[in-house]
Amino acid sequence: MPIYFTVKEANQIVELIRPWMKEIMEIRQGLLEKRPELVPVLMQIGSNGGSKVASQLVEEFRRMETLAAQIQATGAQLKDINNGLVDFLTLREDREVFLCWRYDEEQIQYWHEIDAGYSGRQPL
Repeated sequence: MPIYFTVKEANQIVELIRPWMKEIMEIRQGLLEKRPELVPVLMQIGSNGGSKVASQLVEEFRRMETLAAQIQATGAQLKDINNGLVDFLTLREDREVFLCWRYDEEQIQYWHEIDAGYSGRQPL
């Protein structure tokens, strides 16, 4: 059974998940900065079993996975880690839509149709 949020409830969850999203965004940025180092490591993994960098990479991905699971466990839907997008299912005029929050926003200010995505955001 789906969980529906009011704007107030979703904003309370935003306060809870904000530090988790912050950490996800920081890990993501760190991985992007390490990208030049990662290609040779990833190629090496297949031939000789890995390296210290590969082990660190695995830990960072595991941490991101744990954080994403924590966000999902609240009933929120993590949509895009590149932009820090999280949606919350709600009812608007007796139909399902999403309340939409982006990491750099103080609180939820937008909603969109289920199939519209971020580009279809409309002010509350």
